[in-house]
Amino acid sequence: MIPIQPETSLTDAPVTTRDIQHYMRPGTLQLQTLPPLSLYVHLPWCLKKCPYCDFNSHEMRAAELPEQRYIDALMADLEAALPLIWGRSVQTVFMGGGTPSLFSPQAIDQLLAGLRARLRLAPNAEITLEANPGTFEKDRFRAYRSAGVTRLSVGVQSFNDDFLRTLGRVHDRAQAIAAVEEAAQAFDTFNLDLMYALPGQTLAQLRSDVATALALAPRHLSIYHLTIEPNTYFAKFPPAAVEDDLAADMLDLITDLTGAAGLQRYEVSAYALPGHASVHNLNYWQFGDYLGIGAGAHSKLSFAHRVVRQVRARTPELYMSQALAGQCVVQDVEVKRAELPFEFMLNALRLAGGFELPLFAERTGMPLSALQAGLQQAQAQGLLIVNGTHVRPSVRGFDFLNDLQALFLPVLGAVPARRP
Repeated sequence: MIPIQPETSLTDAPVTTRDIQHYMRPGTLQLQTLPPLSLYVHLPWCLKKCPYCDFNSHEMRAAELPEQRYIDALMADLEAALPLIWGRSVQTVFMGGGTPSLFSPQAIDQLLAGLRARLRLAPNAEITLEANPGTFEKDRFRAYRSAGVTRLSVGVQSFNDDFLRTLGRVHDRAQAIAAVEEAAQAFDTFNLDLMYALPGQTLAQLRSDVATALALAPRHLSIYHLTIEPNTYFAKFPPAAVEDDLAADMLDLITDLTGAAGLQRYEVSAYALPGHASVHNLNYWQFGDYLGIGAGAHSKLSFAHRVVRQVRARTPELYMSQALAGQCVVQDVEVKRAELPFEFMLNALRLAGGFELPLFAERTGMPLSALQAGLQQAQAQGLLIVNGTHVRPSVRGFDFLNDLQALFLPVLGAVPARRP
């Protein structure tokens, strides 16, 4: 999964490489400890670009992937970034895309061996690979497990063939079920991705999709509302939208069905059995650090006196050329002090269980007074529950999450209530 990022204007021109002392110089923040660190690896190719997708993914133009060249570029990218994370332990690794399962098990094995040789991976680190049923073949998932992957995330989206065609997926229902059954045999923890509020979808059709998913006994289920993102095919040719009231009923149905199956909704779009929540994603939502390598990858890195965001070159060919030359970062900016409260709350409020207030100071280096006005407004509007030092969204706050998050913008207040 790629974390939410603020809108930015990017070019593909690399920025000047900065010495570690540049990041360690005095500043306005005072971080007493550094957050947990994750690694995100972006593998950008797909068999076909889906009409709803706004991720940095690129259709394969040749019969074979440039696996070796891309892995060499990833290693060069990582080596150039090592001074920024020197001595820190990496808690999780997430290989996202694109369609990472287009890469052979041998390539993933080589990639993970390269990471282990260069990083301090925590014992029993969670290592996730995204996979699509359209790239599934028998025993492929077992081979990924043998390479060191500990968690598979299978992008099913739907078990309905008509909806799969609408979404531009390259697999059908039978392939999806076969892939998930193989994942269940190979992995103790695996995730299924589903989408709802699909064009023309009824409550009965959604019930069938979720029931099929739950019958396959996933330990984790991610369910996303179909949204029309800018610069996608659906943005240019929008499908019929599901009405807000029906979408709200769908979300209630999802919560009821998953709850009955023992899956707890711990994040806005994520449901898990106890002990099977995504550790990598939790680090995002708790405003942890992550180094992103690969085409278009984003990083968020903390230092004693500042928080920095970086972005790599987006197009695979340009990324590989720049990374192998030792300079693939195209944006390197310090997060402004005034923006940190919103950035923290944008993530932390997605968690149903909320967070402890001291975590804000720990992860941002700012005093709790920076949150005070927003906390008071959120409580007054019934969007937030504060119990001592513990803060969590109310049921209403979870339903109107955008409004709750907006209260912490530097210059904006509340906006009319709407479902997420």
